[in-house]
Amino acid sequence: MKKLLKVTTILTAIVLLLAACGQNKSGEKDDKKIVVAATPTPHGQVVKKAAEQLKDKGYKVEVREVNDYKIPNKLLDEGDVDANMFQHVPYLNAEKKSHGYKIEEVGKVLTTPMGVYSKKHKSLKDLPKGAKIFISNNPAEEGRFLSFFVKEGLIKIKDGVKIEDAKLDDIVENKKDLKFDNQQGAEFLPKTYNNNEGDAVIMNSNYAIDNGLKPLEDSIAVEDESSPFANVLAVQEGHKDDQKFKDLLAALQSDETRQYIEDEFDGAVLPAK
Repeated sequence: MKKLLKVTTILTAIVLLLAACGQNKSGEKDDKKIVVAATPTPHGQVVKKAAEQLKDKGYKVEVREVNDYKIPNKLLDEGDVDANMFQHVPYLNAEKKSHGYKIEEVGKVLTTPMGVYSKKHKSLKDLPKGAKIFISNNPAEEGRFLSFFVKEGLIKIKDGVKIEDAKLDDIVENKKDLKFDNQQGAEFLPKTYNNNEGDAVIMNSNYAIDNGLKPLEDSIAVEDESSPFANVLAVQEGHKDDQKFKDLLAALQSDETRQYIEDEFDGAVLPAK
């Protein structure tokens, strides 16, 4: 009986030792694997380009493509992915405030210039009185939508309000009585445009590109490289200085990736300054 107990104890110790070794190997492997939630175009493409540069360092970068803007931060906060790349800081801050997400920026990567599209009018000045403008239901982008019309002199916002912080309620003058419809998610706006609804539709470049549009050619107004809305690589709080994320950011900001962005998207996507 004692011999049996001794053998059993030895076998148990061996099993535990093997399990521990397996966990260590798994841990090492996980340190070299990075799962990034990103919209397919352009963010997913750019992450994949950066991933090629990390192979020599032993990293395996997996892109989990997501089209709904509400999902990537939820996935990251719950630990289902290691990082995400799709949003600018005003949106990230709004999401953290609304949902209590523990997420932080690692660094800026690119800008997807937003554009105004219309099948009925050739410029913002051509918009008629009472024109209906479709925008997304993302409150963090309201200032971004308004910036087109502020720049054109069609509306004014309250003194002292920064354009990136502006809300629809901050409009104090609206010369053409423009109507802003913000009842849809950003992913549905290309369909609204294709259905020729309203007078104009404001779309993010990634959705415009996904639907065969060329922002610099097909929009009636588009943001330039001075836009303050650069998209960032984000991770869970307390991890922005993890080596694997520093290495990923370096690849995303490398000259090779910047050149890829300029060549691949022909100005519809810009490397962040």
